[in-house]
Amino acid sequence: MYIPFDKVHRIGFISTRFAGTDGVSLEAEKWARVFEKKGLQCFYFAGELDRDPKCSFLSSKAHFLEPEIRTIFNTVFGVHVNRGRDRRLTTQIQTIKEQLKDELYDFIAKYNIDLLVPENAVTIPLNIPLGLAITELIAETGLPTIAHHHDFFWERQQFKSNAVWDYLNMAFPPHLPTIRHVVINTAADNQLSLRTGISGTLIPNVMDFANPPPPPDAYAADVRDALGLDPDEKLILQPTRVVKRKGIENAIELVSRLGIKARLVISHASGDEGHDYEQRIIDYSQRMGVNTLFVSDIIHDNRSITDDGRKVYTLYDIYHHADFITYPSTKEGFGNAFLEAVYYKKPILVNRYSIYAFDIKPKGFQAVEIDGYITDEAVDHARALISDNALCKTMVEANYALGEQFYSYEVLSDKLMNLMV
Repeated sequence: MYIPFDKVHRIGFISTRFAGTDGVSLEAEKWARVFEKKGLQCFYFAGELDRDPKCSFLSSKAHFLEPEIRTIFNTVFGVHVNRGRDRRLTTQIQTIKEQLKDELYDFIAKYNIDLLVPENAVTIPLNIPLGLAITELIAETGLPTIAHHHDFFWERQQFKSNAVWDYLNMAFPPHLPTIRHVVINTAADNQLSLRTGISGTLIPNVMDFANPPPPPDAYAADVRDALGLDPDEKLILQPTRVVKRKGIENAIELVSRLGIKARLVISHASGDEGHDYEQRIIDYSQRMGVNTLFVSDIIHDNRSITDDGRKVYTLYDIYHHADFITYPSTKEGFGNAFLEAVYYKKPILVNRYSIYAFDIKPKGFQAVEIDGYITDEAVDHARALISDNALCKTMVEANYALGEQFYSYEVLSDKLMNLMV
């Protein structure tokens, strides 16, 4: 199904949230910029929003952390799920679905939406009623839709034991004639076709490489002082949350073995995935003799001041001052932190997770690479890049040129417009 571009004027983005620096929110914002550059208007439906209120529709039940939605999630997924599903739970899901569908109809009518873009909302079943509501609405209205898929339920072990196979097969994702499906990596494209018979379009995550980041301004000039770094101390940045799949132990070991004065700065907290792993990282840092800073209290989406008078920076303020980036994840849907390091022209350590190995590395990008564990070769390579400015500059400039070629807004614009004729 092709979408007639000349008939599209108002686009409705739908998700559980559009707020903060999670990958879905960031990529949706990039899509919106491209659409708006083409003269289209963008509007947002979600359970949490930091967009302009004049183009936003807030629905509490759309959020995946809304208490009733979270209870449903915890009930239907897990190793102790029975084969059957209590009828009262089905009724609860259907009742909330109808409420959300009514709100979606109101959203479409309020803003006169003529193209829908569900952002991961019919991909990963964090909010089952929302996915069902979106699916039924599209089936009932026939509205042209581009479903943007970031990570499917079959990619995560926690979703394989469940009491909602009927809903997963119906709506995550739905197979309807008016939906074009977009995935962010080759593996997802293959699995989508194999598992559902749906033909997808591959559109990777992007950065605005045509417009390099501006140099740090006066506000961010004191970042190193705020982090307590000595003048001769290197800033090694781990720009992720503290969760197990980020493989932060390898970042700690690298810093320990570099043999230089350096501090590991971890930008984000563990979030809603528990604090056991964070404690593990604290203990491991102490054992390895690495000065590790957890600075999520002074790194937020926007600059501000804490209650005790400290300056709050954005992650992009920190990137400017980093000497090296660690990204030893074992699994990623794409790898925004890799693109960010390329965009800010920083050398980076990468664990060869599958999407990097299959989609990104073959394009010619250079990085300090490991395959699950730190090697002497990786330590030597990282140390050389940190100490040799000319060597580092050669690598990061080459990476930036590749980023502009393969992962720019211009690439995104071309691919989106190819979906709309």
